[in-house]
Amino acid sequence: MDSPIRVLVLVAFFFPIFVDCAVRHYKFNVGMKNTTRLCSSKTIVTVNGMVSGNYKQVGLMGQHISHNVRSRQDKAMSITLPSQANEEQSYVYNFTITGQRGTLLWHAHILWLRSTVHGAIVILPKRGVPYPFLKPNKEVVVVLAEWWKSDTEAVINEALKSGLAPNVSDAHTINGLPGRIPGCPSQRGFKLPVESGKTYLLRLINAALNEELFFKVAGHKLTVVEVDATYVKPFKTDTVVIAPGQTTNVLFSADKRSGKYLVAASPFMDAPVAVDNVTATATLHYSGTLDNVPTTLTTPPPKNATAVANSFIDSLRALNSKQFPALWGVHRRFPEQTATLFNYTGTPPANLQTRNGTKVFRLAYNSTVQLVLQDTGIIAPENHPIHLHGYNFFAVGKGLRNYNPKTDPQTFDLVDPVERNTIGNLVYALPFGSAYDMGA
Repeated sequence: MDSPIRVLVLVAFFFPIFVDCAVRHYKFNVGMKNTTRLCSSKTIVTVNGMVSGNYKQVGLMGQHISHNVRSRQDKAMSITLPSQANEEQSYVYNFTITGQRGTLLWHAHILWLRSTVHGAIVILPKRGVPYPFLKPNKEVVVVLAEWWKSDTEAVINEALKSGLAPNVSDAHTINGLPGRIPGCPSQRGFKLPVESGKTYLLRLINAALNEELFFKVAGHKLTVVEVDATYVKPFKTDTVVIAPGQTTNVLFSADKRSGKYLVAASPFMDAPVAVDNVTATATLHYSGTLDNVPTTLTTPPPKNATAVANSFIDSLRALNSKQFPALWGVHRRFPEQTATLFNYTGTPPANLQTRNGTKVFRLAYNSTVQLVLQDTGIIAPENHPIHLHGYNFFAVGKGLRNYNPKTDPQTFDLVDPVERNTIGNLVYALPFGSAYDMGA
């Protein structure tokens, strides 16, 4: 028998100018649901019985949000909040949407529950404030994720016990569905209906646990207009690269008369690290097109297509307009050195022992800090996203070698660096904290 988990989330939106005491309520009924994917069934944790990509919250910039969370279960539960609710416990979490507008990800924080407990937060501009790009006819949330046939908690628990990497997922998904999979002819994919001549905004979210993904739509160019709830200078591309936790908003024009076009999400990994090689597929379906019409296909990039990933990342620039400025003042101040210096991309040190503990680095209030993320060649190089709760990053530089504090700062983008809340390790130098976070 399914074990119910009920979490009530009340989201209050206040409109001091337009509506007095307007309150919008959201109910998070979190429970166990039997779900079938890849011709295999298992019980998963869901919100309101919905699987990935089907549940979202919508608010306006500047609104106050209040979450009242109550948990009735035998496990701790936390949803993107800095605290957790055990069985029969509750807490209230209040926050204000400040300075951000666009798409963000919410997700569970306990082990791997976030593999199915996640969704979108869509932050609309204030009333009367237009988008700094062509207004779309329709907006669609597209959540990219992973699917395991096994219980994901068992997967991560076994990895922690053995000290080895967790088993890779069995498939990727687009809005909860993997599409056509060999060995499972009944498995369907997500269908995105469109009308010829209209413009659509796709709010892309990578809710995968471990893998950066390529995203493509056959026969259509995508115009990137926002990442991680901050506007960017629009640019066209046929391939989006998106890391776990990141979001990207893209426009596309339904400029065909009719037809069906493949949508693909495939892994990006340019290191000898095991990944799920199964490409998730969906269909862009023009109105009036019969179901038996052949689908126009697209070929995903090779999983080690570093040049494709670099081209996309290098194209990201902050909008940096008068209304939406970029970096507010820059202070060149280098951080403390790591405890052990060595050739990070060369031969690793003989002693690979690490220290356990929690360390504190004191910062003056309102200070701007440069943070260098240096990957290593130990065991195998690998990109892995990082974020700092409550702060955004200005990504001012990146590289595929050892960081050089003398020469690399000369190449920093201090004019229109892209602002993100989640950074992949392709980036090697960035200050963290945005103007509205740290008063930079």
